[in-house]
Amino acid sequence: MTIRVSSLVTAHEIINTLCFRKQVIQTHNIKIFIKYLILFLLGGYTYYGIEILWRGYSHYSMIICGGICFIYAGLQNEQVEWDYPFWKQVLRVEAFILSAEFITGCIVNLWLGLNVWDYSDLPGNILGQTCPQFALLFLPLSAIAIIVDDFIRWKWFGEEKPRYKWR
Repeated sequence: MTIRVSSLVTAHEIINTLCFRKQVIQTHNIKIFIKYLILFLLGGYTYYGIEILWRGYSHYSMIICGGICFIYAGLQNEQVEWDYPFWKQVLRVEAFILSAEFITGCIVNLWLGLNVWDYSDLPGNILGQTCPQFALLFLPLSAIAIIVDDFIRWKWFGEEKPRYKWR
């Protein structure tokens, strides 16, 4: 049986290439994980902090809810083109935040019985977990979240410079 040196070199090169490619993919995945972890924590702790400033207290579930909402706000420009009207992005984020707040409330307050908040005394509330009054507060927060996330992605992570269609 004859083994040619060129075959061994080729096999060696293939193995090195595959190992390098795997390492590049792993490094890329780690960078993506770290990026989203930073965005999640930034959004979560900001949401938590706003609630402490507003009500004087909060619950760790709001860090989770806020982090998820912030990531969703940032994904707007991943899901739609830059020429998609900004006000429509804000409404999409608003709807997501209200849904996330409602689901979190149902889990934390109704299912687990932790009674972190109860909006039952406010008009228009849904099961005491969300209400129109707070929905109005989420509109400017949605706009700010989109802009801040885009700025962070641009400056910290080298992504595309943000631009918006205001009409």
